[in-house]
Amino acid sequence: MCDNCGAPIRAGDLIPLASALLLRGRARCCGVPIAPLHGQVEAACALVGLAAGVVLPEPAGIVVAAFGWLLVLVATLDATEMWIPDPLVAILAIGGVLAALVLPPPLTERLIGGAAGFGSLWLIGFAYHRLRGQEGLGGADPKLFGAIGLWLGWRMLPPVLLIAALVGLGIVAWRLTTGRAVARDDAAPFGTYLAVAAYPALLLMVEFGS
Repeated sequence: MCDNCGAPIRAGDLIPLASALLLRGRARCCGVPIAPLHGQVEAACALVGLAAGVVLPEPAGIVVAAFGWLLVLVATLDATEMWIPDPLVAILAIGGVLAALVLPPPLTERLIGGAAGFGSLWLIGFAYHRLRGQEGLGGADPKLFGAIGLWLGWRMLPPVLLIAALVGLGIVAWRLTTGRAVARDDAAPFGTYLAVAAYPALLLMVEFGS
């Protein structure tokens, strides 16, 4: 249904990217501009699928793409709503265990990664709360990092965390250089940064070995 007027959307108008281009970025039913987020998500999903297809053949490539598409959903929800549903993280975690059937690393490294990912961010959040008296991480962030650990194994967690932190710092720097206000207590979608870092990490691990 149309986000603006609630009218049903034709099947042909649901074709990713192409339909928005044909409609010149406006809804057919009411003429209101289509939210850029729709195109951004569709483009991200297309890039995820393309990258997976280049790196791996089927069926492993489909598994890698599924990981990326779940991360796109996680990143979008956290960036727009500051919310990562537990069922989505659970699906990601279960997928990480099952992916051991077709992708490296072995299951043992994945299980260690799951525990290390969750435990490390939980401890950071706990320590921050004790020192500052306020939440420093969202409750879903340790769970998400644990699920990522089940996909990547423990060896890839430090670079993913580093890249996620650099992405966050880069966004802060961009906001400062463009004159946007930045406060110390501003909430940041760290789950989005983790998702952005995790997918290329998996591609590199699969392509070059962990």
